[in-house]
Amino acid sequence: MRSRYSAYVLGHHDYLLATWHPRTRPAELPGAEPGLRWLGLEVRSVSVTDDTHAVVEFVARHKRDGRAGRLHETSRFEREAGCWYYVDGELT
Repeated sequence: MRSRYSAYVLGHHDYLLATWHPRTRPAELPGAEPGLRWLGLEVRSVSVTDDTHAVVEFVARHKRDGRAGRLHETSRFEREAGCWYYVDGELT
C-alpha cells in the first residue's frame, strides 16, 4: 500500500498499473489533479485473510486550493506468483 501511495504521489502510473490486478486494472489512469498536494498516508489496518487475500484500510491526506481533504478507503489485494496486486477499493 505504501509503495502504491508513493507511486501515486510521484505520478508513476506504470508502477500503479503493474501492481493492479489484471482483472480490474483500467486501461489508463487520469492525470494529476491541478492544485492537489498529497500530505501523508496512514495505514489503519491490515487483515490477511488467507495466503492470497488481504484487506488494507488507509487514509491519505491532501490539500487542494488551501483546503484539507482525505481519501479513506478499504482496499482488497490478491497475491499471485508471490506478488500482491491491488484489486479494488471501497471509499469509507
